[in-house]
Amino acid sequence: MASNNENEQNAIDKLNENLSNASERIANNKKIIYWAVGIILVAGVFALSYFFIYRNPHLKGAAEAYNQVEVTAAGNDSVAAAEYKKVADQYSNTPSGHLAALEAAESFYDQGKYKDALACLDKAKISEPVLNANAIILKGDCYVNLKQYDKALDAYKEAAKKGDKNEQIVPRALLKAANVYDEQKKYGEALKCYEEIKNDYPLFRLGTTSVDAYIEREKARLGK
Repeated sequence: MASNNENEQNAIDKLNENLSNASERIANNKKIIYWAVGIILVAGVFALSYFFIYRNPHLKGAAEAYNQVEVTAAGNDSVAAAEYKKVADQYSNTPSGHLAALEAAESFYDQGKYKDALACLDKAKISEPVLNANAIILKGDCYVNLKQYDKALDAYKEAAKKGDKNEQIVPRALLKAANVYDEQKKYGEALKCYEEIKNDYPLFRLGTTSVDAYIEREKARLGK
């Protein structure tokens, strides 16, 4: 116990010594301190100037550029992809820039340009959980079309995890994963996906076919 008290006292003494030394340095170097304060004040003014003169107009410009593409390129995937990509590249550090990257990815995907779509998706940093999960699903779809099935599965699993238990997003990611497992003839893994949909998302509908039918199909393939 005495040892602990001694250690604590040594630590306090060391702190007091450091504070004393700091006081002496300040007294002996007032000119340097004055310069340092001046630099800090200049930096503060610069930061405020950046925010009001550059940052706000930059954000506004990004939003305007994004909206302009929506108006001028509606219905034309090739134009939309190119223009959204320009916005994404120019305003890469803004929310509008990230959305533009996502829009560009969707347009590239619709054109069958899956590698270009993936490149844009890598630039799209989306914080909203459902929209982010959708972006990850799109990444999985790109990998499927490139026949990179393991990467597709990783994307669908990530989307299911980050989908915030959304009743539509998560089972859709699981359904896509099941389809990939079927392509790989991993019917047991596909079965797990369908059973998770049935148990955790009973309101989800697979068109006119019930999830039970898919479960029975996988069991038949497994000889169950």
